[in-house]
Formats: sequence, structure tokens, C-alpha cells
Amino acid sequence: MTPRLRALTLVSALMAATALAAPVMAQSAPAPHVMQAQPSISLSAYGEVKVAPDMATITFGVVTEATTAAEAMAQNAARMTQVIAALRRAGISERDIQTSGLNLSAQYDYVQNEPPRLRGYQASNRVTVVINDVNAVGTTADAVVAAGVNQIDGITFGLKNPKAAEDQARRAAVTALQSKASLYADALGVRLGGIRSLNEGGPDMGQPPVFVGNRMAMAADSASTPVAPGELTVRIDITGVYDIVR
Repeated sequence: MTPRLRALTLVSALMAATALAAPVMAQSAPAPHVMQAQPSISLSAYGEVKVAPDMATITFGVVTEATTAAEAMAQNAARMTQVIAALRRAGISERDIQTSGLNLSAQYDYVQNEPPRLRGYQASNRVTVVINDVNAVGTTADAVVAAGVNQIDGITFGLKNPKAAEDQARRAAVTALQSKASLYADALGVRLGGIRSLNEGGPDMGQPPVFVGNRMAMAADSASTPVAPGELTVRIDITGVYDIVR
């Protein structure tokens, strides 16, 4: 066999081998399988309960002024000592009395075209008091004003143990979430599956502070200061994700 004929024969053999192998290679690479995500529905709901408060927190202070810093502080200390004694007589325990502010500042008189003139010094001592009987808030306020308090910042109401109210709100939130999920599933014409996840936001005691400073100060010479505790709204927010079945 001549060299040229040998080369042609080799080329023909290689082409035949390639043609035979091509279908086998195509069959060995199957198409990838794509997983479809389970359809779901994400919803939010909340539960609320209303409950009467059983405690109150009140912040008040004594403000004094004198020509010297030492005198202003001394006068303030004397009056605040009387206030603390009045609180103890009203049945407030020591652990429920906390100093929340102590300040001393220079006081100036300002006249146009003249430098500021030192008038004296002002001392301020503020305390925050927890009152565990909401019926005693008015009489306690009157007692501290009579003892020397001349500044009342405000009062807030709360619960000593909010867990029971929070748990009640949680149950109401879950009931609302389940009801909403069932409604959406029915409207969409699908069947509701199991719950995939459930998340809770923090509890919210939906009651703003009640500021009663001036009224308390003026009521010291009359009957007990009226204080209305009203109701607290305890709210729990939740979100949930449900699987749905078509």
C-alpha cells in the first residue's frame, strides 16, 4: 500500500469512529432537573387586650435658688429630706425611690447692652417613685407637694407582672393570623398548608404618659388630687408564613 493510500485509509477510520461516538456522548449528559419552590403566603396580624393598671411611676423634684451655690444646695437638701420622709410615711419603700437628676447652675440677669449679671444659683433634685397602689397616687402627690416638691414632670401607669396580659394578646394574635390566612386561601381558591414560620414583635404597652404637674401642685390645699388610671392596651404583633396547596 502506497503512503498516500495509507493516509486516506487512516482519515476515513477516524471519521467513522467520531460519527459512532457522537450519539453516545449526547446521551451521557442529561438535562438538569429544576426544583420548583413551594408556594406560600406571608401575613401579619396582632392581638390586643385591655387591662387596668396596678402601678404608677411619678417623677417630681425640688428646685431652690439662693445667692450662693452652697446655700442653694443646702436648702434643696433640707427640703428633699422632708420629701423623702413624706414618701416613707405614705408607705413608699426605699427601693421604689430613685434619684433621677441632680443639677446646680448659675442664674444670670440679662440687660440689653450690658454684660450678664450673676443673680445666684439654682439647685434641682429630681426623683422617680414607683407607687404600687394606683389608688394612692393622688394622696402621695399631695403629700410630697406639702413637703416641698415644686416640680412634677408626669406620671405613667403600668403592670407589675405583664406576662398574663401579654399571653392573652399572643393568643388573640394567633387567632387573628389563622383567620386571615384561611380567608386568603379561600379567596385564592387554594388549600392552606402548614405554617412554615412564625415571628413575634415586642409587646407594646400602648398608653402615653399623662402629664399632670400643674394640677397636682395646685391641689395641695384642697381635696386629694384626682388621678384617673384608665386602661392599658397590651398589643402583640406577629408575622407568619403558610404553605399553600393548589
